[in-house]
Amino acid sequence: MMAPGRRSSTFTRLLRHGFTDPSAAERLLDSAELAPLRDDPVLLDALGATADPDLALHGLVRLVEAQGGRTARHELLDTVIAAKPLRDRLLGVLGASAALGDHLIRHPRDWQALVMYEPRDLHPGVEEFERGLAEATDPVSLRVAYRRCLLSIAARDVCGTTDLAQTAAELADLATATLRASLAIARAAAPDDAALCRLAVIAMGKCGGHELNYVSDVDVIFVGEAADGADEGKALQAATRLASHLMRICSETTIEGSIWPVDANLRPEGRNGPLVRTLSSHLAYYQRWAKTWEFQALLKARPVAGDVELGESYVSALAPLVWHAAERDNFVVDVQKMRRRVVENIPLAEVERELKLGPGGLRDVEFAVQLLQLVHGRADTSLRSGTTLDALGALAVGGYVGRSDAVQLDDAYRFLRSMEHRIQLFRLRRTHLVPEDQADLRRIGRSLGLRTDPVAELNREWKRHASVVRRLHEKLFYRPLLDAVAQLAPGETRLSTVAARERLVALGYADPAAALRHLEALASGVSRKAAIQRTLLPVLLGWFADSADPDAGLLNFRKVSDALGRTPWYLRLLRDEGAAAENLARVLSAGRLAPDLLMRAPEAVALLGDGDGAGGGLAARERAHLEQEILAAVGRADTGEQGVYAARGVRRRELFRTAAADIVGSYGTEQSPAEADQGALVDQVGGAISDLTAATLAGTLRAVVRDGWGDTLPTRFTVIGMGRFGGHELGYGSDADVLFVHEPREGVDEHEAAKAANAVVSEMRRLLQAPSADPPLLIDADLRPEGKTGPMVRTLTSYEAYYRRWSLGWESQALLRAEVVAGDMELGSRFIDLIAPLRYPAEGLGDEAVREIRRLKARMESERMPRGADPTLHTKLGRGGLSDVEWTVQLLQLQHGWAEPGLRTTRTREALAAACAAELISVEDAAILDEAWVLATRVRNAVMLVRGRAGDTFPSDGRELGAVGRYLGYGPGHVGDMIDAYRRTTRRARGVVETLFYGAASV
Repeated sequence: MMAPGRRSSTFTRLLRHGFTDPSAAERLLDSAELAPLRDDPVLLDALGATADPDLALHGLVRLVEAQGGRTARHELLDTVIAAKPLRDRLLGVLGASAALGDHLIRHPRDWQALVMYEPRDLHPGVEEFERGLAEATDPVSLRVAYRRCLLSIAARDVCGTTDLAQTAAELADLATATLRASLAIARAAAPDDAALCRLAVIAMGKCGGHELNYVSDVDVIFVGEAADGADEGKALQAATRLASHLMRICSETTIEGSIWPVDANLRPEGRNGPLVRTLSSHLAYYQRWAKTWEFQALLKARPVAGDVELGESYVSALAPLVWHAAERDNFVVDVQKMRRRVVENIPLAEVERELKLGPGGLRDVEFAVQLLQLVHGRADTSLRSGTTLDALGALAVGGYVGRSDAVQLDDAYRFLRSMEHRIQLFRLRRTHLVPEDQADLRRIGRSLGLRTDPVAELNREWKRHASVVRRLHEKLFYRPLLDAVAQLAPGETRLSTVAARERLVALGYADPAAALRHLEALASGVSRKAAIQRTLLPVLLGWFADSADPDAGLLNFRKVSDALGRTPWYLRLLRDEGAAAENLARVLSAGRLAPDLLMRAPEAVALLGDGDGAGGGLAARERAHLEQEILAAVGRADTGEQGVYAARGVRRRELFRTAAADIVGSYGTEQSPAEADQGALVDQVGGAISDLTAATLAGTLRAVVRDGWGDTLPTRFTVIGMGRFGGHELGYGSDADVLFVHEPREGVDEHEAAKAANAVVSEMRRLLQAPSADPPLLIDADLRPEGKTGPMVRTLTSYEAYYRRWSLGWESQALLRAEVVAGDMELGSRFIDLIAPLRYPAEGLGDEAVREIRRLKARMESERMPRGADPTLHTKLGRGGLSDVEWTVQLLQLQHGWAEPGLRTTRTREALAAACAAELISVEDAAILDEAWVLATRVRNAVMLVRGRAGDTFPSDGRELGAVGRYLGYGPGHVGDMIDAYRRTTRRARGVVETLFYGAASV
């Protein structure tokens, strides 16, 4: 019985040595099994040095018990006492791996595998592991021998005898020896098959790269040929049986567990392809059918077992194809898409714990390194290593990666891989998830040398290294491009001009020479401007490369920087506000409209920041605020012309704000269009541009009246918005459809009033369309009574007389979207009251009126469709396009607006929702029409943003079409999906239109 004083002292010592359950540890130390060690002064120190002292002590007791006899126990304990290397190795393994501890209990004498400590044992190679597996003649004995070898690797690892790279290489060597032993067992079991064929096993992935994990699938490809004189078909069948047997030997689980799964799914055609192919068949597949990722996988191909000559022939034959993969179309896009797909497939609950596949994880390092290898390894053979850290070192030596970046990335990769190893080692299970249990985290932290506060230190180091990987992953591909054009410190290696051009081409830049000139202009020199831009450009280049037109993005950035580079706030904005730089990159590379608006007044780049005050940021401004600003600017102007120019300047800035917000909200997303609220985006753009147009007209009207008549015009004057303007649905390329209404003031001659009203209209149109740095605002009054041949302005009385006597059906339909937008609101309100019976006729339309609307629509479809246009892709007049949906909704309004208040709106989507609520259209049909209308509107907006001019069809130019796709939410390479989706959506809408609009049944 231990005395109380000694017990207290021992308890404290145990806590100090890292035990979490001192009471249990005390009992074990006092047990009969450890009696010979009870007075050993270094035992506690040895246990305290392990990852989990409690686990190590418990494992030691179990191992002593398992020895089975006094002699065997004393042999183990005597060795532990006398041999420090053995003690450290054994306790280190027992404290880090419960699974290897269990192996030692099942095979109590295997601890002797840790006794040898000769220099040759420090880093055994394939041959030594083959000797360790030589006695295995069946799957069970092979598993036992494999675990015995693994025990020695783990011992060297946890004791620090080997570093991460050496441990990973030893694990790959052990896998190589195991594959050879498995193939030998398979051949011995089927000597006839072995005689018929030559079979080579090609290691892929981490095994091929000589950097294997403790527990990982071993990726392989099998190559077979007929032995001399054998039939090829029978030989391949025999080779397939041998390969299948090899896979079963390694993968099947017994009481000893499994070794690891052998995965052959990297072979041509994956799991659907034959398990074994001839060399010529492999070559034919890769020459004709292979995808980019398959060449990336071949980077690590290494013959490891079977016919050596055949394996080396395989690697030699395919190497030229691997090192020309970067010349394939969309090479970088394909690689990046594959990386994104990996991240997207991680369950949301596991993303933050995913050590390998998550953002800032191991795969980010590996993908970045492999991408650079494939781009530059064509000409530089020093980069062709399959081992990640070796390849990273070669990239640094060659100047393809900055030296400091390479050092940081090397450190991060080693830490993350070591962390992964320790996680897997505990249970010998294949996992890349960081555990949540505090005891597990404590063990992992201690195993990595973090002893003060293992859990907190581990989390801190893990997050730090992951952050480094994320940051360097973004810049790794782009930073050396700047080194190619900037002055470097003496002794620094610089990316050659040829290599820089190759990298730019791989990134998607069509004119690498021009891109290099832009980089040189932006990044060269010792000025503060150049220094800040050298910091920004690596990330900006990545964002440009992620667009459909990287060249335009870089060129536009140079133009903006040339204009604003000496402005103190500009570079500070990009440097200090994270969103501003990315927003600018997205806007500059998304098309022509937004950059063109920005170039006319580069100071608008300030809107791309976080935004301070009412005028900052990208949030849409209310119409009242816009009108107030424009009227104030007009009031400050000396002349009406200057006032209108001021109003147009505000309009240009706000158009840029709207376009930039639209692009930032739409561009670069990888979600499908169905996952985003496309309708809300359309409503925001349409509402913002319509409000801006109304405010601009109000300001222009004020300027013109003040300049010509002072404070009071001889006639009251109002502007009525029509079409998309009245419906709050204007797009970037829309004209302003309007009607002008006036009413002579009391005592004013009607002729004089009309003359004044016409002069106002003429001057408004002239000033809004006059050449200037600001985009023109075109006023279209063709929807007025009598169309182009009728008077531009009418009195309210004239409108009343015309509509009472001469109004046609199409005019009533057009008036559905009439709304007061500027001028005398009271007069405008009376005009709206005047037209109410026309647009919402009592009892609806008669049959003849409905037939007339249908005839007019059919004639418009046949006569107004541009020659040669594809009717399935024309957004306005095509099948299921804007016209189809709007005419269907408007027919419902004309028929039922008198009875359904919800239909009395100028907005298409609101009217459609009201018709659905009134059960005039089914929920399903309403959704189909709404989706088609929204999509067609988005396409029109996209075309204007991308091309800088309005269009009703998809662009024919490949880059422009790709940019439209990115705006609509389709990633690179999915243009075909976009076109298919548009046709599918509008085809369904046309089906609804055929029934509701053209159908025989009453609407």
